[in-house]
Amino acid sequence: MSSEPPPGPGQQPPDDDPFRKQPPPGEGSGPPYSSPPPPPYGGSPYGGDPYGGGAGPADPLAGMPPLASSGRRTLARIIDMILVAIVVGLITWGFGVSEYNVDSDDMQYGKSLAQSALAAVLYIAYDTVLITRSGQTLGKKWLGMRVANLDNGSTPSVQTTLIRSAVLWIPFAFCCACIWTAISGGWSYFDKPYKQGLHDKAAKTVVVSTT
Repeated sequence: MSSEPPPGPGQQPPDDDPFRKQPPPGEGSGPPYSSPPPPPYGGSPYGGDPYGGGAGPADPLAGMPPLASSGRRTLARIIDMILVAIVVGLITWGFGVSEYNVDSDDMQYGKSLAQSALAAVLYIAYDTVLITRSGQTLGKKWLGMRVANLDNGSTPSVQTTLIRSAVLWIPFAFCCACIWTAISGGWSYFDKPYKQGLHDKAAKTVVVSTT
C-alpha cells in the first residue's frame, strides 16, 4: 500500500516535507464509512479537492493543525510590514529616492513610482523566499503559525507563494496601501470554513497554528 496522498489538482508535496498530510493507517480497507484511527491533529481522513470536483470527505483540514486565529495573523502581518518597510526606507534613503523631498511634480511621480516598485519587489521576495522554505515569515514564526497548501497540508511551492504574495503586495505597493491589506487580510475574519484572506483564496492556501 502506498503512503502517498491521493492525487489532486494542487502541488504534490515531496516525500521529505515534514508538513505533508499522511493518510490514517488502514485507509482503503473496511466499509466506506468505518472509523479509522484519528490523524495526528484530529478530524476525519482527508481527501478530494477542497474546491469541489473530487471524491472523498469534504474536510481537507483533517490531519492538519488547527487554523490560526485571524488576530494572530494580523499581528504577524504588521510585524512583517514593519520589517520590510525599514529595509525599503533605508534603501530609498540611501539612493535618494524619496516621495517628498522633490521640487517638481514630475520628479515626485517618478520617485514615488520607483519607491512603490521597490516596495512591491521586496515584499514579494520576502514572503516568497521565507514561505517556500518553511511556510513561515518571521512574523508567523514568532507567533507560531505557518502557511500550508489547503489540499495536502504541505509547504507551498514557489509558484503558489508568488501568486499569494503578488495578490497581497502589488495592490498594496502601487495604489491601495493599507486599505488593500486590510481588505485582503481582513477577509479571513469572516471567511468560513477556512479563514482565508483573498490572497489565500487565490493561491488555495490556509494558515495553521504550529503551537
